[in-house]
Amino acid sequence: MGVIRTDQWLKESFDKPEELIKPLLTDFNEDDSHKLYAFLETFGMYSPNRRSKKIFDQLVEKDSWETVERLHKKYKKKWQGPDVPIYIFPIAAGGIFSDWHGGMKSGLSFSDKIFLFLPVLQDEKELEALFVHEYHHVCRINKQQKTINQFNLLDSIVLEGLAEYAVEMNCGKQYRSKWCTKFTRDEIEEYWNRYVKDHLDVKKNKRVHDQVLFGGKRYPRMLGYSVGYEIISIFREREVLTIKNSFILEAEKFLPKFKK
Repeated sequence: MGVIRTDQWLKESFDKPEELIKPLLTDFNEDDSHKLYAFLETFGMYSPNRRSKKIFDQLVEKDSWETVERLHKKYKKKWQGPDVPIYIFPIAAGGIFSDWHGGMKSGLSFSDKIFLFLPVLQDEKELEALFVHEYHHVCRINKQQKTINQFNLLDSIVLEGLAEYAVEMNCGKQYRSKWCTKFTRDEIEEYWNRYVKDHLDVKKNKRVHDQVLFGGKRYPRMLGYSVGYEIISIFREREVLTIKNSFILEAEKFLPKFKK
């Protein structure tokens, strides 16, 4: 599998993204390309315009597809991870992760595929940080004894915290996402008690799961992500955490140290 040559898709159908993504419908058990495109847009999928076309042309010039393929081979070997298809598209302005993922870049991961929504990154390490975050998700989801749809809020916030731990270990602290340091430890404790702890068992299909995880309305933006990183940070202050264990330890294992 590895990197799918979506650059060829884009050359042929850049102005018709709903047509372009039709090969993905089966993977999503979906028959409506408009609905799938709207879903991907939420996470950063481009809209056809001059800005995104310029980004695409620059991504081609920088051999971004080849760069991501090298990263995939590197971490697949390093982590003994699964071989999954990786889809690369230009990023749109806005979206859930706008200006929060260490800059204007975004990703979306499942047990069996990764999407990367990219700007033109001058520092290749920024691209590696995004890939590490998303591929860590794939590895952890595949090692846990549940599907992603069975994840509850605790599973999700720990998943995000561990992915940024992987970024820190492999790329350096300076490449962490901005939400890792958005709140102080005291603020995290306050938000945990006020917004998070009573919803830990809520499954992904419930609205409050994403409201807490991503923030919005009454919840601070990227709240669940920030709490997840703090949970892992406190665990690491008291325990040794290897990348291997970060794939297999159950989310509940990280809570006792945090609660203390």
